[in-house]
Amino acid sequence: MHYKRIVLASRPVADIQPDTFRTETVPLNQLKPGAGEVLVQVTWLSLDPAMRGYLRDARSYLPPVKIGETMRAQGLGVVIQAGAGSRHAVGETVSGAFGWTEFAVVQDKHAEKIIVPKGVQALDFLNTLGSSGLTAYFGLRDICDLKPREKVLVSGAAGSVGSVVCQLAKRAGATVYAIAGSLDKCKWLQEELGVDRAFNYKSPTFRNDFKEAGYIDVYFDNVGGDILDMVLTRLNKGARIALCGAISQYNATKPKGLQNYLTLISMRAKIQGFIILDYTSEFPAAIAEMSQWLADGSLKRKFHIVEGLEQAPVALPMLFSGGNTGKLVVRVSEEPKTKL
Repeated sequence: MHYKRIVLASRPVADIQPDTFRTETVPLNQLKPGAGEVLVQVTWLSLDPAMRGYLRDARSYLPPVKIGETMRAQGLGVVIQAGAGSRHAVGETVSGAFGWTEFAVVQDKHAEKIIVPKGVQALDFLNTLGSSGLTAYFGLRDICDLKPREKVLVSGAAGSVGSVVCQLAKRAGATVYAIAGSLDKCKWLQEELGVDRAFNYKSPTFRNDFKEAGYIDVYFDNVGGDILDMVLTRLNKGARIALCGAISQYNATKPKGLQNYLTLISMRAKIQGFIILDYTSEFPAAIAEMSQWLADGSLKRKFHIVEGLEQAPVALPMLFSGGNTGKLVVRVSEEPKTKL
């Protein structure tokens, strides 16, 4: 019996290329969990904009993926074998950085048991209850320091992080404006998620339309580039900008610089980056709170599902072209019925 894994074959200079990744077929009997380890059958994988950064041989908060190494990715899976002394049991659903693979052996500490609350599904732990939702939660709370009745702008608003930010900001009593890349996405944001107005940045009247919103107090930035530079001209006094991501720049060989940053001085505004791993100790409380909102329906989620591990390299570029609405995930396999 064999399984498939997808490894990094070359480092793309700009856009991800067909030869960036390579699929390998490996005998499954090579995977044997040792003491304190488990063998996991991967069921779902998360695709995230940060993965583009993993492909660069550059200093960051995580080391780059090595050439020939399985592509890094967060996922869900089921324990099908447990090594001696493992704290996990066969049949448990676990989450971890299993990577682009159908099976993985990981240490116990790198496989987190998933206990699914009532009204929630396991897949939510790759979205609202995973890094996407937690990024929105802590970024809005700590970096944006959002107050009721403030005006909030969210870019990349139809993505996994942005869509949660929009909803949490509305829940906090803010007026929420959203930026997305199609009329359908804008309609979804307004009619389903309840934002006050959504702007299509691909519209020829976008910049004039956006000025109608007036000045803003909080900007949750997921895209960087020209839109960030534009927003810098529309800040209220004391505005806060959370630098979450820069989707528009991840494939650029040299990211664009900012022209309008002097507004930060005149408006006594601040711009700050953050990494969700800094909040690990607070994850359980945030997950418990958002689980309740998912269960009562006041926090909505949307998944864009791609079928099959081999589609992961094809689907990843969708994050940078705006091809997905909601959380982009790959279904690797159905949950196993029996152990090996």
